[in-house]
Amino acid sequence: MPAQLDQTPLQTTQGLTRTWDTSKITTDSPAPQNLVTRVMAARNLHDQKSANDFLNPTLATLHNPSLIPDLDKAAQRILTAIDKNEQITIFGDYDVDGITATAILYHILNTIAPKTKINTYIPHRINEGYGLNKTAIDTLADQGTKLLITVDCGITAIAPALHAKKRNIDLIITDHHNPPTNLDDMPDCYAVVHPRRPDSTYPFGELCGAGVAYKLAWRIATLHCKSETVTPQLRTTLLDLLTLAALGTIADVVPLIDENRTITKFGLAKIKSTPIQGLHALIHASNLDTNQVDAEAVGFRLAPRLNAIGRLGHAEGALELMTTATGQRATDLANQLSTLNDDRRATEQRILKQALEMAQQQGMTSPDKRAIILAHEDWHPGVVGIVCSRLVDRFARPTILMQRKDGLCKGSARSIAGYSIHEALESAATHLNTFGGHDMAAGLTCDESNFQNLVESITHHANTNLTPDDLTHTLKIDAIAKIDELTEQTLTTLENLAPFGAGNPRIKILIQNAKINGRPEPFGKTGTHLSLRIGDANNGTRIIRVIGWSWWQKARDIAPGSVIDLVVEPKLSRWNGRVRIEPLLSDLRVL
Repeated sequence: MPAQLDQTPLQTTQGLTRTWDTSKITTDSPAPQNLVTRVMAARNLHDQKSANDFLNPTLATLHNPSLIPDLDKAAQRILTAIDKNEQITIFGDYDVDGITATAILYHILNTIAPKTKINTYIPHRINEGYGLNKTAIDTLADQGTKLLITVDCGITAIAPALHAKKRNIDLIITDHHNPPTNLDDMPDCYAVVHPRRPDSTYPFGELCGAGVAYKLAWRIATLHCKSETVTPQLRTTLLDLLTLAALGTIADVVPLIDENRTITKFGLAKIKSTPIQGLHALIHASNLDTNQVDAEAVGFRLAPRLNAIGRLGHAEGALELMTTATGQRATDLANQLSTLNDDRRATEQRILKQALEMAQQQGMTSPDKRAIILAHEDWHPGVVGIVCSRLVDRFARPTILMQRKDGLCKGSARSIAGYSIHEALESAATHLNTFGGHDMAAGLTCDESNFQNLVESITHHANTNLTPDDLTHTLKIDAIAKIDELTEQTLTTLENLAPFGAGNPRIKILIQNAKINGRPEPFGKTGTHLSLRIGDANNGTRIIRVIGWSWWQKARDIAPGSVIDLVVEPKLSRWNGRVRIEPLLSDLRVL
């Protein structure tokens, strides 16, 4: 039976880098439970059925797409356009979610009617900005577009929707970003497909743009076949498209629960067998040929490459990679994306260094200023969103970074759990030209003359709605475990809780009273990582190795023989046919 903690409403302990929240830990009364059961209970999976449903999701659990308002109407209009041979344009976004959503609709329509006039359009991040715009609509109308379908954008496109109607284009909006609270405030267009519309009863509102596009693709297929059972070719296409939906779901950091978990689990399982040659080329360029492509690989290897071209150039290349690129063209595009990703990293590091200095100089990292809002003329607007995330990770407070150029400030915002950056921007709307997004991320523009007013307004909103205690990083711990409980069989079972991500974080285990065996050791090319060997300080002879990525500077001075508490992610290391137990260090404290 693991050590018991004081049963207060919120149990916290301060580690070296984080506050440890142990409130999810369950007691073992009346009978001891194994580690897997304790972890499940911490995630509200208290019985065999709920645990089995979570560990073994099936495609049958995906919700009926027809429950999303306007989705059937949209699907039927698309099929009518195919029958009439009308030109259809899919209008996407320049991030991974928008690219994969665009590709999903492209592939399903191309499967149903290969000769249909299917056009795609991704706006240029710098020249056009996010979402529908009148200039693009005019261009598409002049080219003959009769049906325009947005993916991952459009829910706030009031004026562009009216302009599309003026140009005799039927507009279908599919989106997942925060919708208006009243139906009367939605864009006036042929259909608005959104799982969280004010009138929606759809049972799961956390789909990403690619998830919404996948639901539309599914319904297009069944309506085309006039049956819930589709042709073998369409069934194969729909199963293959789960991979694109999984990429968008992971990259857009929506909760990996309910049908998002199902989409991601099945999509990742098929990623190595995808018929999309461009995705194979991207996997190769990311050095993932021999590795398992899990959610972490998507989030840190594939998604950054797909995003890089949209951040520094035009995302058309990424879309081509996910749709039509084959052979050498696919290889060249994938390599180009990798090179651009290296350039993006260099730009990101330069901006991060400047932003850190500015935030600290202006007192925005102190407890009395609970938001970081900065602007600089040299910052690339396509990269500031990533730097926002870095500052949120560092200082645990909402962050807005913008580029000053030609009298305009343009940038991105990121937030912390429990604080809606979208609501914060709504509160400062009088100082903004445009804004849109959701609770955790948004884009915005304002006149340079209004920037200081924006700073004061957002800071006031953050100070009012956040306390100093909210500005701390917290590790939510699932269970306390003894070293002897970390067996290969147990850790293999815990791996089945993957895919991990938002809404289903990686498992955190607290090991108490561990004794350091030997000296902490650095490893890696630059010697920045930490290797610790630990055993139970009270009894037992078993020693395991714990890996701490980028932990050497923080733990190098811990003396051999020190007794510590540490929080780890249970992890199996597989290399050259050998399997070893090597937990990953999240935090520690010396006793």
